[in-house]
Amino acid sequence: MEALSVIFSIGPFGITRTVVTTWGIMLVLGVGSWLATRRLAVEQPGIIQAALEGVVQAIESAIATVLPERSTLLLPFVGTLWLFVAIANLIGLVPGLHAPTGDLSTTAALAIVVFLSVHWYGIRSAGLRAYLRHYLSPSPVLLPFHVLGEFSRTLALAVRLFGNIMSLEMAALLVLLVAGLLVPVPVLMLHVIEALVQAYIFGMLALIYIAGGMQSQAEQASTQTNKNGNTP
Repeated sequence: MEALSVIFSIGPFGITRTVVTTWGIMLVLGVGSWLATRRLAVEQPGIIQAALEGVVQAIESAIATVLPERSTLLLPFVGTLWLFVAIANLIGLVPGLHAPTGDLSTTAALAIVVFLSVHWYGIRSAGLRAYLRHYLSPSPVLLPFHVLGEFSRTLALAVRLFGNIMSLEMAALLVLLVAGLLVPVPVLMLHVIEALVQAYIFGMLALIYIAGGMQSQAEQASTQTNKNGNTP
């Protein structure tokens, strides 16, 4: 596949088109964020600032529907994840480029980041001991099933995004090959809508996993505190 072709190598590691495209998206997001926030106006914001503030408020509101008391804490990570996945899904519309999320290595990396973030926020929420105790609740016998569940949902998260974006690009390519240039606009509109929907679903699943970890650890800590407080 063209997206997997190696452009150059760094030591034993081959740098593919997918990696270069991903670096480009990261660069655009970083530079764009710096340019957009270096001169913020308080009283009379411009059109660009107003639009960006609307996007940030929309993301924060979406987070607040799942975990209202921690929306400010989760906004940087979940917001960045949403923006990156959305742009990565849409970049395939640019001639000569392929969506990095159509490559399993990219979606696997994103799923691993979500996997690590779940544990990071869970430990931060209630502490390491309470977090580890969660895997032994309600019985130590369930420990293998908890661990298996963590890895299986991470694998499902990676494969789901990869399969949807790859099939979306293939479907668009087949339609264009069959119909030529007669239906480019409807196909592009469907591509944009589906790409944004997949980015939203991926971000919401990540948010739900993180919220579940934080809430479960908080409940464990609260239960343990109540037991200690009621002990004579």
